[in-house]
This record gives sequence, C-alpha cells and structure tokens, in this order.
Amino acid sequence: MSRLDGAHLGIPALNSVISVDPLLLQDDLRRGGFRFVEGEAMRGLLEAFGPLSDWDSFVDSWNFLEPDSYLANVGLHRRRRHAVFSATGEQVALEAHQPHYQSRDYNTLQGGIERWFAPVLPGVAGSASLRSILDFCRAFFGGLAPDVAAWHIELHQFRIEARPGEPGQPTPEGVHRDGVDYVLVLLIDRLNIASGTTTIHAADGELLGSFTLTHALDAALVDDSRVFHGVTPVEPEDSAKASHRDVLVVTFRRRA
Repeated sequence: MSRLDGAHLGIPALNSVISVDPLLLQDDLRRGGFRFVEGEAMRGLLEAFGPLSDWDSFVDSWNFLEPDSYLANVGLHRRRRHAVFSATGEQVALEAHQPHYQSRDYNTLQGGIERWFAPVLPGVAGSASLRSILDFCRAFFGGLAPDVAAWHIELHQFRIEARPGEPGQPTPEGVHRDGVDYVLVLLIDRLNIASGTTTIHAADGELLGSFTLTHALDAALVDDSRVFHGVTPVEPEDSAKASHRDVLVVTFRRRA
C-alpha cells in the first residue's frame, strides 16, 4: 500500500498540531496548479516516508555550495550544487553526474546550453533526509500521474546571498516555467533576509497567488506544466550582517 493511501492519508508532523491530507494537496494541484505547505505540515508529510534524523548536517551542506559561474553579472551571489536521480516504480536511484539543460523556450537568460554545476556531495546524496524528501516526491507526484512508469529527477541546492545595494536574485530569468512536470521548492534556511516572495502566474501573466517561504521546511508544490513561477529579489534586513536564502529544488519530468 502506498503511504499516500489508507491510514497514511493525514499523518501529522511529530510534535506539531498542523497536519495535512496529501490527497487533498493533490486535488489542489489538479485544480489550481500549485499549493503552499507550512513547514510543520511538510515535516509530517516527509516523516511519513522516512526520518529527518540527519537534518542538521543536511542543512549545513549549504555552507559548501559552489558559485554559479554561468550567471556572469546577473545575480552574482548565487551558489549551487546539482544531482540527477531516476525513479522507476518505487525505486529512486542516483544517476551519473550530468549537465543541467533547459531550452530557451523555458529559460531565455541561460537556456540552450549545457550547464555543468558542482555535484551534490556524497553525504548529501545518501542522506536520510534527502531519501525521505525524494520518496515523498515520488509518491506524491506519481499519484498525480499514475500512468508514468519512470521519472527523470533533478536536484538543485541553491544559496542566494544578498548584500547592501546588491539584491540577490532567486530567479534571475524572471517569471518562468522549468520545462518539467512537477516541482518541489523547500526552504532550508533563511538568514537576515527580507522579501523573496514566490509568485504564481497563469500563461497570460495573471497572478494566481503569492506566498513567502519563511520557516524551515515551508514548501511550494507546483504543477510546472500548468503555471509559471518567480521569486522576488531578496535584500539583507541588517546590512552589517551576512544574509542568505537557502532552498532545495526538486523537479520531476516524465521519461519517454
């Protein structure tokens, strides 16, 4: 039995009064194309698939990301690592390191080229926290597309830094689609940061909703085939202190 069925429909987070039914979340994505999930509710969803027992070391790995050299003078202060996984049935497997590619149809700023980013560190790729996240995504997104037998999964660790007079750009390409089927955006950490509001848009540009990921594990679940998304620039709240916005982005694209 899938963990999104039967008795597992509304598992609450440990030590939390917030719970959410994953099947209702799926209905929300079918109807509107996106859903914001509060961090404590998201924790419960993830822990239904495995422990977050190494969460502190998982979070610490964002301190070891590499600069995004493809951004040139646009969004200089973005660091990242990247990995590719595959899912067949209930099996999720790490694939050989490979480039990230988007066509210019989806990324007018950096599309049309293979971009090689530093790989996710082995301790992160094999962590309990990441396994729980990927297993949740496989079950949740798989439930939205039960006809899909295999998925191409990409994992992006992002750190956006902000400095006085130099706002950080979480989405330097602007409002966009990623060219995949589904997206999870999971907030890892937010330090001395103002703004960073996620906006969701219809194909004609109409604003469908907005929210700000402010607490660890706050999440956005997005049907990328239906809606566009963007994130407003971030600025330091205190210009004398370091500031960053750390997120994990997981994308699922059906394999032919």
